[in-house]
Amino acid sequence: MNRFADNPLRTRADLARLAADMISPLIPCLSGGKARLHLGDTGAAYDAAVAGMEGFSRVLWALTPMLAGKCPEAEAPWVLWREGLIHGVDPGHREYWGDIGPFDQRMVEMAVMGMALCMIPERFYFDLPEDARRNLYRWLNQINRYDMPQNNWLFFRVLVNCGFLSVGLPADEARLEDDLNNLETHYCGDGWYYDKPAQRDYYTLWAFHYYGLIYARFMSGRDPERSARFLDRARQIAPRFAAWFDREGRALPYGRSLTYRFAQGAFFSACAVAGVTAEGLGWGEIKHLMLENLRWWMKQPIFDRDDIMTLGYGYPNLIFTEGYNAPGSPYWAMKVFAALALPEEHPFWRAEEAAYTPPRVLLDKQARLLLTRDEDNSSVIAYTAGNHAYEHTHEDEKYEKFAYSTRFGFSVVKEAGTLKKGAFDSMLALRGQRGLWHARSGFERFELSEDEVSFTWRPMDGVEIDTRLIPCENWHVRCHVIRTERPLEAAEGGFAVCRDYEGCRPCDRVVSETFADACKAAARCERGSCAIFAVAGYDRGEVIEAEANTSLIWPRTLIPTLRATIDPGEARLVCAVCASEDGRLPDRIPREVMRLAEQCL
Repeated sequence: MNRFADNPLRTRADLARLAADMISPLIPCLSGGKARLHLGDTGAAYDAAVAGMEGFSRVLWALTPMLAGKCPEAEAPWVLWREGLIHGVDPGHREYWGDIGPFDQRMVEMAVMGMALCMIPERFYFDLPEDARRNLYRWLNQINRYDMPQNNWLFFRVLVNCGFLSVGLPADEARLEDDLNNLETHYCGDGWYYDKPAQRDYYTLWAFHYYGLIYARFMSGRDPERSARFLDRARQIAPRFAAWFDREGRALPYGRSLTYRFAQGAFFSACAVAGVTAEGLGWGEIKHLMLENLRWWMKQPIFDRDDIMTLGYGYPNLIFTEGYNAPGSPYWAMKVFAALALPEEHPFWRAEEAAYTPPRVLLDKQARLLLTRDEDNSSVIAYTAGNHAYEHTHEDEKYEKFAYSTRFGFSVVKEAGTLKKGAFDSMLALRGQRGLWHARSGFERFELSEDEVSFTWRPMDGVEIDTRLIPCENWHVRCHVIRTERPLEAAEGGFAVCRDYEGCRPCDRVVSETFADACKAAARCERGSCAIFAVAGYDRGEVIEAEANTSLIWPRTLIPTLRATIDPGEARLVCAVCASEDGRLPDRIPREVMRLAEQCL
């Protein structure tokens, strides 16, 4: 249990104390000139000097709104970060952040400085010495001279130019207009943006919307039409995104960059700053979604012994992280502190928290997700089709599992030679004779409705599969029609169940139980249970003890799995999967679920 867990996180003062408590352990890690943070020795796609600059800048996502809201806890650290800012932009200082080039990571870190110029111009610009002001402008203005990825990165340059306009500095207004017009092409409806065409994930919320709401907050007078559009789109997506959260405050582990953890609630914090509420989501509901998620995170073992946030998700874990995750990267989560810019008397802070329960079933065609939840909203399961990513690590697992759960999370492949190392939860994995195991990666076609998700995929040459996923309460049916030119082995995994956790902490003994026979496999523990039942086409059940640290949620897991052998030609596999929040396991498939399964035969 980390030391932050005793903070009740009910009030503005509680949130300010958390921000200050998270910044405090970082201060000894500042460099001599205060312009970099050294938080670890793992590598990233960019060098250690840039990684240190990244860590420094990400703290500004908390310090900026704290200063705007006159939180006294910000004053002492701001003295240090102000010094670091002055040195970092000074070409003559040994800790100068350097001249940038195209597609440079430092462009990412400029975004918060653009926001700071808008939000706290006196503190971040006018209070600096004259030469520091010149250096800051010169350094930030580099972003207007170089190419960058044509995705959410464009907002980094937008915010920098907005910051220039806010303090009366020359901005590249033609570039600003071009970037905003380009970002408009990423909008696909119902509040959703895409970062890449077949990729819908958290970047819509903690990037496109977050920055759009900041833009609307500070640029509405100059650009009222576009600002109104940003606000309207946030209202549209808010209820849809709220469906990603369950009763305990857990958000859906899905997609890339999950090491940013409680950035999951940053969208709601930005809504508060921009004054956005939505149908069914008043200030009480928005406040609850943000704070309940943060409360859940503060109970997880995500900090090291020095109270510094680690790379990982539910615990420290480098296996699933991306190449752009440096030791300071997780502090992008500090975007959640935006609401500290609001005074205590703001309606957001005065509102009583109120739970929000989305519909039991929500089809979000733009997100390409079918979201379902238990009757008491204790967990959310999302069924996916049509999302596919590339370029970064473990993206098949992050976007193309059959189902994603707020309770069970998902696992990533450590090595595809064995089922243990492959950790194929919520996937059908196949292999030819003595080959590697292959799961879904891409699709030929896909369809989603409120009743089911279906898609066609090719795990390897000469193999084509039509899959249907049919939810029913806390069960779902899977049906696969497999056409193959070669003999195959198949392994169908359920959700990964933790082996040895009590409460939120690992213990020194196995506390789970497993069951397997010719027609089912199951595992249960106090954190949840999963059973997978064969209906047609499978040979036997077994429970795989997954390789350690393959799950995002727990270091050691069990995966109930069905096995099958498939001859060349056409074969059909049908099974039913049950996910439960407690240790109770069914001994048979319920009649309604069996009826759905029989329709697949």
